[in-house]
Amino acid sequence: MFKNKVGLLAAALVAFSSSAIADGHVHLKVQSVLSSTGSEVGYVRDFAEDVAALTNGRVTIEVLPGGSVVPNLDLIDAVDAGLIDGGFAWTHYWSGKHPAAMLFGSPIAGAGVGIDNIAFLSWFHSAGGKELYKQLWDEMDLNVHGLMLQPVGPEALGWFKEPINSMDDFRKLRFRAPPGIPGQTYKDIGVAAVAMGGGDILPALEKGVIDAAEWCCPEPDRDFGFQKVLKYYYLQGLHQNVVNADMYINGDRWNEISESDQRAIEIAARAARLDSLSNRIYNNGKALDDLLTNYGVKLMDTPDDYFSEYMAAANATLAQNAEDNAFFAEVWQSQKDFAKIAVPFWSGAQASNAKLGLAFAETLK
Repeated sequence: MFKNKVGLLAAALVAFSSSAIADGHVHLKVQSVLSSTGSEVGYVRDFAEDVAALTNGRVTIEVLPGGSVVPNLDLIDAVDAGLIDGGFAWTHYWSGKHPAAMLFGSPIAGAGVGIDNIAFLSWFHSAGGKELYKQLWDEMDLNVHGLMLQPVGPEALGWFKEPINSMDDFRKLRFRAPPGIPGQTYKDIGVAAVAMGGGDILPALEKGVIDAAEWCCPEPDRDFGFQKVLKYYYLQGLHQNVVNADMYINGDRWNEISESDQRAIEIAARAARLDSLSNRIYNNGKALDDLLTNYGVKLMDTPDDYFSEYMAAANATLAQNAEDNAFFAEVWQSQKDFAKIAVPFWSGAQASNAKLGLAFAETLK
């Protein structure tokens, strides 16, 4: 389907003038899958400012809103073909092209081995994850250089019109879930999961096309305006307790950048990962307080049977994909090897942190 669009898009892209290169200067136009507003796009612009500063202005990045050049579903193909310089999205969106994309974008249920968002970065930086991430694009046969920018998590289970007390209640609802394997795992446990882009979620809720939805966490969720139509908010979920948003640069465009400036961009990406993790903690806290205090949102606890059902389905999905795909099996084995060493320590340390935080939270009540 995408190739049939190339001729039509090519004419429109003549005026787009994708990448200007003069005297070592490169200007990259990067299309997001989101509108020009929202905290995720704001963080991308922060990254672009860092890149410009670290390269002394030789590399500049312009962020375009979703759908401005190509349909969002065609984003990664357009980057691969050079129709746009780059894209910004979540790598699990491309799980249909290769199931291992999920293990980098959103390893469901902590890859089934207890990896949280911070432990994932430890695997990525220190235990071979970054090298496998680079290999992913070759496995997908894409002419792309990936930059992991925005790790967040754990994401909220989502927003509901009425309380859900069990999975039986959940299964009665049409639920917006992430595309790819995370959403498919909801279908595996009988939830009527519907995948749709971010910009379509609120209108679908207002029209009754769906009954409940998830997006991310308090700050982005508030930006989307879920509180206008839904009031019951469940923080604890397993579908994206780790989730990463990435930038994809066309491989030919990337190779036009000098090695020193490529290095500067990688350093800026590393800083962006830290910024995303650290900023989200405080900003999500402020947003949650705002939602509860000023919008009448009720914070709820996820039913216990959700965790056992989703975890069982996630492990079955992970095992099946490992059996079917050698590279998936290689990445998952790397994560399992990491988890065997790191998770016993990290989970024990986090248990202390959680009890510390919960003890303080109880005093606020």
